[in-house]
Amino acid sequence: MSEHTYKLIEIVGSSPDSIEKAIENALADAAASLHKVRWFEVVETRGHVENGKVGHYQVTLKIGFTLDGS
Repeated sequence: MSEHTYKLIEIVGSSPDSIEKAIENALADAAASLHKVRWFEVVETRGHVENGKVGHYQVTLKIGFTLDGS
């Protein structure tokens, strides 16, 4: 395995459909702005309530990506 140096950021994705879709949305947006995204960790899950029902899901992710040159 080669040696890597990672940068870690925290982002929040959301979706009215599901937790999985909130994760997918967050990763897609991160990949559009960052290159070399390598992994993610779900650190928090929450949601917004509208009229007693789930309005949308929110998922906080830690995103790891390699720095240029690693």
